[in-house]
Amino acid sequence: MKLTVNQSNDLIVITVDETRLDAAIATRFKDRMREIVTKAQHPVLIDMRGVDFMDSSGLGAMIAVHKAMPADVGLTLDGLTPNVDRVFRLTRMDSVFTITDSTPLQEKRA
Repeated sequence: MKLTVNQSNDLIVITVDETRLDAAIATRFKDRMREIVTKAQHPVLIDMRGVDFMDSSGLGAMIAVHKAMPADVGLTLDGLTPNVDRVFRLTRMDSVFTITDSTPLQEKRA
């Protein structure tokens, strides 16, 4: 499970450095993310740009992470690829999670 964590004074950015968030890594992802977010005192942004595929196990892990967040700390998913975005929309989890796309326009066109 490859995650990169960068913390500034007011934001924790976690970059998922995996192309797939599926049954093979979902448990490790969930456990590692819980270690990080349960201690979070600042909003957390999960950069999902590198994730091309997510199955129901990956979605379940994301829901577990969401539930593990401290009540007064925000969680945002950023840069969902079309396949991953579709999973959130089809399951209506896009109404549960805050989802943004801060990918620069030049990267979208590439």
